[in-house]
Amino acid sequence: METGVYRNDQPSDSSEQSGTTEHSGDQNAFLEPETWSQLSNTTSTESYASAWLTLQCQLIEGVKQGVVVLGEAEVGPFVPVAHWPSDTDTSFEMTVIAELAMSERKGSVRRNKAISESTPNASVSLAYPLLVDEQLCGVVALQTSSLSQAKLRAVMRQLQWGCAWLEVLVRQKTLTPKARLAAALELVAISLEQRKFQAAATAFVTELATRLDCEWVGIGFLKGKHTRLRAFSHSAEFDQKSNLMRLIGKAMDEALDQQALLVYPPLPDTPPRALRTHEELTRNDNLGHLCTIPMGNAGQPIGCLTLARAHGNGFSEEDLDLCRHIALLVGPVLDTRRKDDRWLISKVWGSVIDLLHRLLGAGHIGLKLSMISSVLLIAFLVFAEGGFRVSADATLEGSVQRSITAKFTGYISESAIRAGDVVKADDLLFAMEDKDLLLERVKWQNQKQQRLREYSQALANDERAQMRILSAQKDQVESQIALLDEQLSRTEIRAPFDGVVVSGDLSQMLGAPVERGQVMFQVAPLNSYRVILKVDERDFAQVTLGQSGVLKLASMPNQLLSMVIEKKTPVAVSEEGRNFFRVEARLEGDLQQCRPGMEGVGKIDIEQRKLIWIWTHELMEWVRFTIWSWWP
Repeated sequence: METGVYRNDQPSDSSEQSGTTEHSGDQNAFLEPETWSQLSNTTSTESYASAWLTLQCQLIEGVKQGVVVLGEAEVGPFVPVAHWPSDTDTSFEMTVIAELAMSERKGSVRRNKAISESTPNASVSLAYPLLVDEQLCGVVALQTSSLSQAKLRAVMRQLQWGCAWLEVLVRQKTLTPKARLAAALELVAISLEQRKFQAAATAFVTELATRLDCEWVGIGFLKGKHTRLRAFSHSAEFDQKSNLMRLIGKAMDEALDQQALLVYPPLPDTPPRALRTHEELTRNDNLGHLCTIPMGNAGQPIGCLTLARAHGNGFSEEDLDLCRHIALLVGPVLDTRRKDDRWLISKVWGSVIDLLHRLLGAGHIGLKLSMISSVLLIAFLVFAEGGFRVSADATLEGSVQRSITAKFTGYISESAIRAGDVVKADDLLFAMEDKDLLLERVKWQNQKQQRLREYSQALANDERAQMRILSAQKDQVESQIALLDEQLSRTEIRAPFDGVVVSGDLSQMLGAPVERGQVMFQVAPLNSYRVILKVDERDFAQVTLGQSGVLKLASMPNQLLSMVIEKKTPVAVSEEGRNFFRVEARLEGDLQQCRPGMEGVGKIDIEQRKLIWIWTHELMEWVRFTIWSWWP
């Protein structure tokens, strides 16, 4: 049914609305004993509303028809749950007045149109909304015969009083569980407001004792095999060794041993329980009723909550249900706060004990398998041995590198070789210009002929002194010619052996001048290499001459090359913030694909050692050095 208001277009004689808010009067005064019994014995919402509507229609004079409409508060849908008489449907007039009362949220009265001139004002429709905590939950509508103004007021007042019973029904069916949940959540909020566990637990039990009208409330948590009282209502401090506190702890142990909620005196229709300590506690403290609720977390018991009341104020089922919810919500919260407030050593010890319980107790198969695997792995690392090797960055060099230099000062005339080319012995590397040398040789050759003619003339004139001078000059000229011939033979520079050109490129220097002794090329043999290893200073002492190892080059990642240590150079080189020592090794095996300048990683075999030492020695050495450096 929608909540819109439908008004009659035809005029009516009179209309009156009643907005009465008082709920005075006793409804029981209008009911006979058998009628009251019929109302109180109903269980479902429909039967309760039907019985209530029947009683209302019997009490009110001239009622022709009645209906009770209920629905979820403020949401709906609002549907009829009871009619009177039961075999009738809701009339249009009652629908209109019900929607008017719901929209305006107050009682409404409407006189209906006369059916004929002989029966003016034949009926009157009345409706009163059902408001629970100012929320619309339904409406009650009646159709009566025409009544006087005074009688209409009395009927409306009777209807208003009667709605109080429907309000009780709505609260019992919908609002009570929410109120319990709200109370439990408020207690959780109180326990979370305090930063420390003791303050949170004390505030919680004090508030719980106040709300449930208890003499006192105590909360305890397991410590070992027994429960220790940790907070007592209205008391910031209490004596753990007092007789009362000792009995409360024993009562909590009694509930935990049976894993059940214990109430003393026991409620009817409850299974028999051992209540010896509860009986002793009520007798010694002159209490009337005692209740102990076990608390758990993740299926494990963590403690108990004990409530005490005076004589004549027992615990109802509703109270016990509320206490169960509170213990379920607040128990784990306070247990977590208690664990967080412990000393660090206590937290560690508690974690160890909890781990042992899970390892040795039932369940936790995954944890047990993980622990067994870890133990086996540690045992393997401690007892197993492996080869300890020192790793170092490596560079490949030729065992011999020949530098090809310019034999004299001159100019480059020819060069077809560059770095990376493979050359054979006596292959031309480069040639130098020889024109100046040839002209110089012609010059000295002419001077030689001139000295020979002068020597012949002096010989003819028998001038012995002049002959000795010219003979010396002739020898000098011949020496110059021999020097030029030697220089001419060196204008073509050839490869000294089979190898690869490591560096040098004269293809862009044709015609350029060069100085004598200037390095033009470097050539290395193809079948003889050495490995230069940069060994970290922490591992340098582990390396000795004659040790073997393997080399893997970046350009040949699928091939391992053997090497043997031949030389250690005890001179440190700093690179990238670390110190390295140069170690030379001889390379063995198939070297056809190797070329000087290749880089990779070399590993030197030291000896067999424990795997745990191999994987942790660098960290342990760093820790020892750091501690020693900071130790006073």
